[in-house]
Formats: sequence, C-alpha cells, structure tokens
Amino acid sequence: MPVLSGKWSSVIFVVWTVSCVFIFCEYLIYFPAIFQCSWPEMDRKPSGDSGQREPVPILRALFLSDTHLLGAIRGHWFDKLRREWQMERAFQTALWLLRPEVVFILGDVFDEGKWSSTKDWEDDVRRFQRMFRHPKDTELIVLIGNHDVGFHYEMNWYKLQRFEKVFNVTSAKMVTRKGVNFLLVNSVAMHGDGCPICQAVETELLRLSQDLNCSLQGTEASHMNEKCQDAQNFPSSLPIILQHYPLYRVSDAGCTGEDAAAPEERTLLFKEQYDVLSQEASRKLLWWFQPRLILSGHTHSACEVLHGNKYPEISVPSFSWRNRNNPSFILGTFSSANYVLSKCFLPEESTVIAIYCSAGVALVLLVLMHVQTFRRTLQCATCLVAKHKSV
Repeated sequence: MPVLSGKWSSVIFVVWTVSCVFIFCEYLIYFPAIFQCSWPEMDRKPSGDSGQREPVPILRALFLSDTHLLGAIRGHWFDKLRREWQMERAFQTALWLLRPEVVFILGDVFDEGKWSSTKDWEDDVRRFQRMFRHPKDTELIVLIGNHDVGFHYEMNWYKLQRFEKVFNVTSAKMVTRKGVNFLLVNSVAMHGDGCPICQAVETELLRLSQDLNCSLQGTEASHMNEKCQDAQNFPSSLPIILQHYPLYRVSDAGCTGEDAAAPEERTLLFKEQYDVLSQEASRKLLWWFQPRLILSGHTHSACEVLHGNKYPEISVPSFSWRNRNNPSFILGTFSSANYVLSKCFLPEESTVIAIYCSAGVALVLLVLMHVQTFRRTLQCATCLVAKHKSV
C-alpha cells in the first residue's frame, strides 16, 4: 500500500509540474515582460504664448508590424498554432496592462494575402479578428503590406479592395486623433510607373498634402488662397507618416541595438521598390508632407534613420517569433506638437524553449530516480516476504 501511495504521489507531482511549466510558458510569461514597459512621459503644460490653460491633450498609441499570419499553402498547422498563440497572448496582455487608445499594425498582417483564395482569405481574417480582438475604447488601424496584396506586379484592384473593405482603410488616408495627424500610406503603390493604382494613390496623396499645407497656413491665410477654398481642414500639426516599406536607405549598416538586423546582414544593399521605397518616392513624401516622424516595418528588424538630417524614421521589428527571436513593439505618447517613444520587448522564444527543455530534463531525472527507488523498495519488499516464508 505505501508503495502504491508513493507511486501516485509521484504521478501527481509530475502532472502538477508539467502543468505549471506549461501555464507559465504559454500564458504567464508575457505578464512580467510587458509589465516592465510603460508609456513614455510627456510634458503636458501649455506653452506660455498659446493662451491655453488646459493641459495639452495626449494620445497613447501602440505600433507593431509584420504579424505574417500563416496561410493554407505554406503554413504548417503546428507552426501556425505556436506563432498565433504567441502573438495573441502578447497582444491581449499588452492591451490589458497598457490600455492604448489606438493600435497601428504597419502591414504584412497576413503571409499569403497576395495569393490566397476567397475561402482562405476569409479564414485568415477570422483568425486575425480572434487574435487581435480589442475593447471598444481601443481603436485598431491596419495598414497595407506587400504580403497582404502582393508586390507591385502582383497587386490588383480586387486584392486591394478586399483588404480595404475588411479593415476600413484606404491607400492614402489622413487619420486625426486628439490633434495628431497620422498619414497612412500604401507604400506598395508608390512605384512611380504610372500604373492605375499608383496614379490614384499619388493623386490622393498630393491632394492631402495641399489640404494639410492650407491648414498649416492658418485660417486667415488659407481663406486668402484660392486653392484652399475647398480644402479639407486638419489640425495645424505636421503629420506622422505610417507605412509598410521604409523610406530609401542604402542598407542597415547604421542600425544598432539588440533587435537590429544580424551583423552579417546589415551591410547587404537594399533593393529599391522591394526592400525600401525608391529614392524618388521617398523624396516626394518628404517634400509633400515634411513629416515630424516616419514609422515603417517590412525589414523585420529595428533601425533608426535620420533623413536629410531632419526627418527621423523608425523601423518597427516583426511581432512574430517566426521572424525573430525577440519581437517587440513601440509605445508612443503624442501631442499636436511633440512626441516621445519607448520600446517594449516580448519574451524571447529561446527562453521559452530553454525552460521547456530544462523542465523536461529535470522530470526525466526525477522519473529515473523514482523508478530506481521503486525497484529497490520492491526488492526489499520481496526479500522481506521471502524471509517471512522461510521462517
């Protein structure tokens, strides 16, 4: 009886240990990682000459990129399960702990949107909506990436409108929240070759640029300008450009940090209109909008670049373990005149694997020790029975 009792106690201990390790690695590990993150502080005092007495309104926005939800063609079921669970738990934990007002996903939401069938597309969208569900007081805004609609030569009106309908976004759109202007750009359409989609996007961007310039001139000056008579009114604030492709840069050679590209990859030259926007498209966006900040994705790695010694750009790394071991996202506190950013790292996949392996090795050793002890106990019991019979 004591032998059986000890056996069941060991079984219960093993089950309890496995359960604890599983719950920690698959659920609890995200809390201590994201709990270390906080919104960057900003001075909310009104400027002395503005005549404003109320504190400056601020907007708290979260930025992530390149989720690459696997599709029906290239996605192995276990790979999909593992990566999608990681992103779902990370996103839901971030929402619960940080409470952002708006979340921007900078493109490449899907991995196979460029060639998925209607049925596969609907399945991918359903999974995305489950993973990135959010409360009503948090707004989710999704941008277009090359894997969502295809590279320039793969993109067509059907794929583009399919994406725009689901996410209620267009290829060129100004989104204003609390006096902050965010310019959403379909960078895949910035090819500059006169294709119908490219022409439509550039025409709309030029119109938005003119309207914004009118708003920046002030009410009196804009009324005196004939071009501003029918212009859309925006807050008098330089915009923040959000897009999937980075603006043109030669390579990632100047990028640093633990989530930058690997050292052997940083010197690889970027291909225009494939890895980054073309020089011409980059110049157009900077000239038209004079942005105070650019946020982009696509490279799956972090980088900070200053264009023309004036326009800062930050590349946001991938949010998925499939693309990097240490995913992260950006937290931004914005006002109409200022912004501050901070980075939040998710748990590393290698850490989770190491915990599982260590727990597995420890359990195997414990089981072996238990088996050996059980055998000795059984041998002793057999010896006692034999002696009892001989007596």
